[in-house]
Amino acid sequence: MLHIVNKSPFENSTLDSCLRVALNEPGASLLLIEDAVYAASKSGNFESAIKDALGKVKVYALWPDIEARGMQDRVIEGIKMVDYGGFVDLVAEHSNCQSWL
Repeated sequence: MLHIVNKSPFENSTLDSCLRVALNEPGASLLLIEDAVYAASKSGNFESAIKDALGKVKVYALWPDIEARGMQDRVIEGIKMVDYGGFVDLVAEHSNCQSWL
């Protein structure tokens, strides 16, 4: 399953809830978009949670949202960047998608 998170982890617990579910699913992927990309920041409050997740799920971030927030040089190693075409490819690759609102 592809889990898509768009809300800032500083505003609500959506990312935490998503990770609790995704970490128990074989083959799960997580895509951070919009303000959720703040969770991908090195030395950020969510770095340890994301690094732990990287060992169990594939983690992606939408590159245009990373760029829009000036985070190009601060992304946690291991997170794969995708453009809009890559976003579409991820949706097509996964039989199920869950948007976490």
